[in-house]
Amino acid sequence: MGLRAFHLVLFLLFCVAQVSSDLHSTVNEEEPAHISQAFHVFTRGAERRLVQGIALRLSKYLNIGQHLPPAPAPAPAPAPHYAHLDCGGLCSHRCSLHSRPNVCLRACGTCCVRCKCVPPGTFGNRELCGKCYTDMTTHGNKTKCP
Repeated sequence: MGLRAFHLVLFLLFCVAQVSSDLHSTVNEEEPAHISQAFHVFTRGAERRLVQGIALRLSKYLNIGQHLPPAPAPAPAPAPHYAHLDCGGLCSHRCSLHSRPNVCLRACGTCCVRCKCVPPGTFGNRELCGKCYTDMTTHGNKTKCP
């Protein structure tokens, strides 16, 4: 075990001794631009190709996914497709027995467009269309949707 540690320290000292004091080494055009300065410093010398190959494999192994092009964004979800409501027909049935049919039709049409729903029948059943339909109020805080 001690012999291995000694060889490791000796190898590191040898590598450091090979490093020149000039830290600005030239970058080859064939090498990728994302390779660090340390890669160029440690791949000089007689066994350059061997060390470069090892360093590139090690770099790819350690930096998996860091230098990959970003994945394309997923396609946006399509807008929810509501079945086309015939607000005019539904509201005319809803307001057929109302005492003021024109006011009822106008309010019902607004609620139908906003809430995408008209309750069945001519009266009641408002809760079937959800909170949008039941909680919509006029400026006077009266329920808007018939």
